[in-house]
Amino acid sequence: MIIVNLDVMMAKRKISSNELAEKIDITPANLSILKTGKAKAIRFSTLERLCGALKCQPGDILEFVDDEED
Repeated sequence: MIIVNLDVMMAKRKISSNELAEKIDITPANLSILKTGKAKAIRFSTLERLCGALKCQPGDILEFVDDEED
């Protein structure tokens, strides 16, 4: 399972949803879908813009958790 830690990175960088959405040129509604983990996919170009705006690596935003661990 992929966990989205976008809200964590936004808190660390002290940036609001509206400010980030404006910086990366997506709608606040689409950013909300990403933040809540409800997105089925993310374009590399969007991930690039997120990483640029938050000054982080993709692994800071996305995390793999093995849900089959005992």
